[in-house]
Amino acid sequence: MRPQTFVFFGKSGSGKGTQAKILGEYLKKTKGNEVLYIETGEGFRQFMETGSHTANLTKQVLTDGGLMPVFMPIWLWTDFLVKNYNGTQDLILDGLCRRPAEAPVLDSALKFFGQNNPIIIYINVSNNWAFDRMKARGRRDDTDAYIKSRLEWFEWNVVPSMAYFHEHPDYVFLEINGEQSVEDVHNELISRLATR
Repeated sequence: MRPQTFVFFGKSGSGKGTQAKILGEYLKKTKGNEVLYIETGEGFRQFMETGSHTANLTKQVLTDGGLMPVFMPIWLWTDFLVKNYNGTQDLILDGLCRRPAEAPVLDSALKFFGQNNPIIIYINVSNNWAFDRMKARGRRDDTDAYIKSRLEWFEWNVVPSMAYFHEHPDYVFLEINGEQSVEDVHNELISRLATR
């Protein structure tokens, strides 16, 4: 079947990563296509283990709580696409375009690869829901101040990036209620995909 592209957006704690992986398994079973899954956070973690000069600089920036220069996440996912995409796989993109400058770059890449009507999936949850979910993870770095800063980052940077695709006629935009069980979120997503 014709390959499709799905781009996930959502606040930290929204469960978007879980839903992206569940969708990937669903697509493999129902369409039979290979699925390429790109998640920039995991990509950076793997890259930092290479020990190169750039990897060490990246690790230092993240350790210091700094902001990666915009070219780095773009390089990460473009390098992956160039090396792995063969035109037949479904693409699931998670954690891309977290800043407005990245959005037109992704748009140009998807057009280059002939992806028509990519689907933007926004797993929408309230700040309170996201805060409670992140606190429940029990991670040492999930302090109240850190969680608040991540939610503010989403509003200041990710929302404008997401708006680029929401307003773009070449994209299908689906907003899914993330304040449900994992199974119910997946079922709503599949239902919306079937009727779009």
